[in-house]
Amino acid sequence: MSAAAWEAATGRRPRWTPGRVGMLVVALVLVVVWVVPIAWALATSLKPEGETTKTPLEWIGSTLTLDAYRQVWKSGDLGQWMFNSAYISVVTTLLTVVLCAMAAYGFARTDFRGKRILYGLVLAGIMVPPQVLIAPLFAEMVSLGLVDTYWGVILPQVAVPAMVFILVKFFDGVPRELEEAAFVDGAGRWRVFWTIVMPLSRPILAAVAIFTFISTWNNFLWPFLVTTDPGGMTLPVGLVNVQSSYGVRYAQMMASVVIAGLPLLVVFALFQRQIVRGIAHTGLAGQ
Repeated sequence: MSAAAWEAATGRRPRWTPGRVGMLVVALVLVVVWVVPIAWALATSLKPEGETTKTPLEWIGSTLTLDAYRQVWKSGDLGQWMFNSAYISVVTTLLTVVLCAMAAYGFARTDFRGKRILYGLVLAGIMVPPQVLIAPLFAEMVSLGLVDTYWGVILPQVAVPAMVFILVKFFDGVPRELEEAAFVDGAGRWRVFWTIVMPLSRPILAAVAIFTFISTWNNFLWPFLVTTDPGGMTLPVGLVNVQSSYGVRYAQMMASVVIAGLPLLVVFALFQRQIVRGIAHTGLAGQ
């Protein structure tokens, strides 16, 4: 029972036990560790460039200026890069949710020859670093003619073994009686999946979608390798190219970090409840 629910039920405030105080202290420390770098990046991006390396370091410059943001905007095609990142992230997220959910449902509810071996291969994919697969994936994209295309960036990112595993754990907890009742009424496996299982899985699907969107938006290495046309670059790749072209300018570097991270902060702020609910419903808490 939460503190608010306990107070509403008893009419009394919960006691500040040592355990509760300790949890609060740990939470505050984690908040500081997470917020301080973001605050420093924002403060540095608002300084004049000449004051970013001044010693001793100061949080606030002599004046607050948006020159770093203006220079970043003028130096590259920021609007096109943001559109590319948004389009790739949204399409990758949709395909990942659908394909991983279908694969997970097949492992959780159907029996077929070689199921254990195939599922073992999927789990083994979790332990393989993505960097190991870059060379064969790039060769495959070249052979398919997908270099410098949206699909060349999207397709290698839609098969995520970790998401399949999470969804399998969730589907294992869905009551089979609901599906059996639908089978008795004449529904097929495909209809049961779309009309019963998927609506019941909205919390975990939302969490999978958010995690996938964030990881795709932040992905630098694969889009950097598979795109050479500036018009097809994603935001992280484009911003790094701008920085390397003009040397290290700390105010502009921090402005780039703020610009790239702001959409993710908005997404997390809007969907943090779905993230928490999705994690709570994965069934991983007791593993």
